[in-house]
Amino acid sequence: MALSGSRIVATPAREVGAVQHTGCSNRPALATTAWVVLRTDATRLTHYKRQMPLSLPLRRCLKWTTLVLAGVLALPVLLLLSLALFGANWARGPVQDLVLHKTGRLLLIGGDIGVTLAWPQPRVRAQALAFANPAWAAAPHMLTADAVEASIDLPQLLRGRLVVPELRLERPRVFLEQGTDAAGALRKTWLFDKAQTDDDARIPVGRVLIDRGEVSYLDPAQRTDLRAELSTDEGLMQASATARTLAFKAQGRLRGVALAAQGSGGAVLRWRDEGEPYPLQITATLGRTHVRAEGTVTGLLRYRGVDLQLALRGDDLAALYPLLGLALPHTPPYRTAGRLLRTDALWRYEAFTGRVGQSDLAGTLQVVTGGPRPVLSGTLASRRLDLADLGPAVGARDKTAARPAEAKPAPAARVLPDLPFDTARWASLDADITLTAQALLRPDALPLDGLTLRLRLNDRQLTLDPFNVGLAGGQLRAQVRLDGRAEPLQGRATLQLRGAQLTRLLPAVDLRKANVGRLDGDAELSGQGASVGRLLATATGRVSLVAQDGLMSRLLLEQMGLHVLEIVRLNLTGDVTVPLRCAVADFGVNKGVMEVRALVLDTAVNTVTGSGRIDLAQERVDLSFVPRTKVSSLLALRSPIHLRGSLAQPVVALDTAQVVTRGLGALALGLINPWLVLVPLIEAGPGADSPCAALVREAQTRGTGR
Repeated sequence: MALSGSRIVATPAREVGAVQHTGCSNRPALATTAWVVLRTDATRLTHYKRQMPLSLPLRRCLKWTTLVLAGVLALPVLLLLSLALFGANWARGPVQDLVLHKTGRLLLIGGDIGVTLAWPQPRVRAQALAFANPAWAAAPHMLTADAVEASIDLPQLLRGRLVVPELRLERPRVFLEQGTDAAGALRKTWLFDKAQTDDDARIPVGRVLIDRGEVSYLDPAQRTDLRAELSTDEGLMQASATARTLAFKAQGRLRGVALAAQGSGGAVLRWRDEGEPYPLQITATLGRTHVRAEGTVTGLLRYRGVDLQLALRGDDLAALYPLLGLALPHTPPYRTAGRLLRTDALWRYEAFTGRVGQSDLAGTLQVVTGGPRPVLSGTLASRRLDLADLGPAVGARDKTAARPAEAKPAPAARVLPDLPFDTARWASLDADITLTAQALLRPDALPLDGLTLRLRLNDRQLTLDPFNVGLAGGQLRAQVRLDGRAEPLQGRATLQLRGAQLTRLLPAVDLRKANVGRLDGDAELSGQGASVGRLLATATGRVSLVAQDGLMSRLLLEQMGLHVLEIVRLNLTGDVTVPLRCAVADFGVNKGVMEVRALVLDTAVNTVTGSGRIDLAQERVDLSFVPRTKVSSLLALRSPIHLRGSLAQPVVALDTAQVVTRGLGALALGLINPWLVLVPLIEAGPGADSPCAALVREAQTRGTGR
């Protein structure tokens, strides 16, 4: 015989024998093969289908079992009834003692306790309530409130489980903290076991209504300290699932970044729902980053699903690293707007538009989590990309940034980017980004026509390949590899220039009617250092440029040779062009110093040869050019031309000593005979042609690595 709810089921005789072991009877079991169903009704037994005689001990057993069950069921009801009829203040002490015993923390009820009976959820109200934090917490109390009212799920309570379907708090002040114990275990003040480490030791709560509440949250390990003011609109609780019933204002620090936010959301504890979207609208300032978002978040604790219209603006995308944990590049001020989605391990920022500095950007980016590192990928497109906006990403200083009046004078201008890469952040993610730009702009009007770039980052190894840019009517193709795992950073770059025009490449130089034709170049460099400047300052390799079959300005060439009469004549009659046989610039690079191996400009009327070096570490140039005419000139001061100074501000100068010496010689001869004054100034010519074919072949052979 077995008990089933309020029914007693009698089974056949071979099974009823089990009753002997319950202590209800020591007699043999009833011998019957019939099925008998008995129902208890206080002390009276009624049987159906067939009546059978029961022994007295068995009837007594059933009677006492029924009484015990009725007592157990009636005890909570009688307790609640007595609280409602005779008041509940007498229960203050026992309740406080019970909470202290279970949690090890003090509960103080300073006001009245009231009970409102209702089935199946009676309500309990306590005034002037304070519940202590554990001793390790920074604040003495986890909760203080003018009043707390809670509904109790009575059926769950009868099963030994406390469940609160609704909790109302009047002017609550809540302080929550998360930390670790001496053993490194994570503990939370809102867990009610004595160690605050058991996630199951919490009271299930349905919805929460807050009347002018304050909530604080502290997590020293995450450098987070937040304080929020909350209130709920009870009138909206019956509205649609997407209604926002919670209003909040928050301030403090989130992961070390100053935060100020306000907005609205759904019911207070609906954000725990892992299946239903939680409506959210927020406007926030994090440091110097401004955020606006509106939409839904499913599972706000874990962001299982996100669908938000997002708008961001700030001073630097890299400033988002403490919040996102992603190593975004340094940028000028930016703004962007788009749709942020998340499904499981995929975050996607799609169909966004924005500006970075003076450049426009649009595209889609996504981050996949769950692997060794998050993987950032996507495509970006720009109609107008200003290279100055990419400068901070490669370590160039922002020349437009305002400096305080009391700041120290700026160091001498540098051309090569010298701000270090933060390779430690490269370990935060892998990446695969493609960027295309229709037009490239920069302040000094370097003629750039378009850009195609693919950036890949894998285990702190950065690759730019392809890196193609239109340059002066030609194409510059580059492959760049940086290894952030090495200390110092190791880098290697290969560049090929094809079909550029010198007149467009050097717009600040008056080349008049020059048409250099095709300008090609090659470079292979490898170096080490934490910035672009240091990589070039330690570089080893080669650089070569070759031009052939073009035209040069005759006036420019005569000016280089200081042929006075020809300069005057061409200014009066107009400039003409002369054929360019070749132009070769070939440098060997060793530890950041570019030494001239061949530097020649050969035309039909003169040849210019050069020598010297360019020191990339010091950013100094020291080159000399010697023109030699192939035609006679009656009045030529002819002097070497020097290009010296910093890369930022090189200075072109004549060899004044040689000019003065030639002039003094002419003056001295003129004292003897006026006609002799022209002798030192005559350029007899003809200068010899340069071995262009050999020079070009040698430079091209080095360029192709043969």
